Amino acid sequence: MNTKIVRRIKRHKKIKKAVLGARSIPRLVVYRSNKHIYASLIDDSNGKMITTANEKGITKPGTKSEKAYEVGKMLAKKAVEKRVKSVIFDRGGYQYHGRVESLAKGARDGGLLF
Repeated sequence: MNTKIVRRIKRHKKIKKAVLGARSIPRLVVYRSNKHIYASLIDDSNGKMITTANEKGITKPGTKSEKAYEVGKMLAKKAVEKRVKSVIFDRGGYQYHGRVESLAKGARDGGLLF
């Protein structure tokens, strides 16, 4: 396995130990592939996913960072509909930079607090 991926997985495991979500304050998890970005709200106490969003439904053209921003806004809209106002941000072992940062900014602008 690629050592870069192994290091990211180790970082994510460390982060996940410290960051646990509940029904009232779920964990916002980010997964970033080369082409797409995915975000989910997870309730760790029950082991259930509350809602999810990805950029595959976005038809508006733009850069990957712009699409990540839209994914964050889309996730925030779904979360507010499910009465979730604040979350714990889990960057998934990625640097808080670029698409991950844009997704977080979109979620904040959409109404989520973290």
